[in-house]
Amino acid sequence: MNKKILIWSITAALAGFLFGFDTVVISGAEKKLQLIWNSSNVFHGVVVIGMALWGTVVGAFFGGIPTNKLGRKKTLVWIGVLYTVSAIGSALANDPWTFAFFRFIGGLGVGASTIAAPAYISEIAPAKDRGKLVGLYQFNIVFGILIAFFSNYMLNGIGENAWRWMVGIEAFPAAIYTVFALSIPKSPRWLLTKFKNNEAKEVLKTINPDIDPEKLMMEIKDEMDNTVPNENIFLKKYRFPLILAFLIAFFNQLSGINALLYYAPRILEEAGLGESSALLSSIGVGVTNMLFTLLGIILIDRLGRKQLMYICSFGYIISLSLVSAAFFLKWEGSSVPIFLFMFIAAHAIGQGTVIWVFISEIFPNHLRGAGQSFGSSVHWVLAAVVPSLVPALFSSIGAGMVFLFFTLMMVLQLFFVIFMMPETKGVSLEDLSKKLIKK
Repeated sequence: MNKKILIWSITAALAGFLFGFDTVVISGAEKKLQLIWNSSNVFHGVVVIGMALWGTVVGAFFGGIPTNKLGRKKTLVWIGVLYTVSAIGSALANDPWTFAFFRFIGGLGVGASTIAAPAYISEIAPAKDRGKLVGLYQFNIVFGILIAFFSNYMLNGIGENAWRWMVGIEAFPAAIYTVFALSIPKSPRWLLTKFKNNEAKEVLKTINPDIDPEKLMMEIKDEMDNTVPNENIFLKKYRFPLILAFLIAFFNQLSGINALLYYAPRILEEAGLGESSALLSSIGVGVTNMLFTLLGIILIDRLGRKQLMYICSFGYIISLSLVSAAFFLKWEGSSVPIFLFMFIAAHAIGQGTVIWVFISEIFPNHLRGAGQSFGSSVHWVLAAVVPSLVPALFSSIGAGMVFLFFTLMMVLQLFFVIFMMPETKGVSLEDLSKKLIKK
């Protein structure tokens, strides 16, 4: 593998580290914030916790615009700026509304990163390595999650203002990432869609000096010749990739993954663990997530996307059934953490590794930003709704019923994988467009 492609891919994927850190760092502070501001469960879930998620929805919904207009690189740089401002502002906030505002800004960065980073990496990566390189984005997400859990554990006992350090420390990696993002080249496929042929040719020569850049430029030109000006992803011929993006994003969140990541300490305390043990077990969640994501990245270009989704679907059904049973039958102690680790492993090796790779592959070059914006928006609307409802649902219908619902959703995901999901392993982006788009 070309070392420059690897370095550029890792740099773009670091947006995922900030995504993971920003998403989960709140889990260590959320109970303290509810006590400080005396928030009701609904206000706490929807405003204090949920506002970052709604920022993510807005970032995902509109992130395709700068990704296409400004380009993947410039969008990645601005994402770093958003993360930095959010971390500093959240740490200095003295009321729930100010805190929610700055968390919303961070959410904009998270949502936009799910479009710009996978799009950039998929467009510089050779087909045979595309899965593992785009998978680096997901690996960085879970690495960020692990570091956030660890950071929360280490900062938990430093005093009344521990929560400020928990949410504010993100400013350091965010500023470093922003500087790194300035060093990567622009995406050659994006440059070609903007008719900047000479600049694109230079990047293509750097990416793969052994392959004639004119060949790829002709393939992309052929694809663009079959499109009409100002078309959008909602045309009939793009219906199949649109449905695929919707369903993989839908099932990703209806597994309950974000509900668990946001409320891991709370869920583990409900299962009978003390506060300190719950925070420590949360680190176990992060370690499991990272190790099995790494395994997924190793396997994604060998077994393929569909095989990993089979493994994950069966793992989801088994683990979520056991978690639900544990709450119904009041199994306390170590059983719930073990079942949750099984669930995290199933997610990490399948949905976690596959989703951003798959969505970045199934749309044509000129609509990739818009297509990923759609898939990311579905993902993040549900990621905002589901965790926002968790505190109220746990207190009303109970954790057992909540996890039983997630189990049933994963049975439906298995049918999606069996009957609808195509394999995209090792196929060029241009060939995938021909295969998936109905003329």
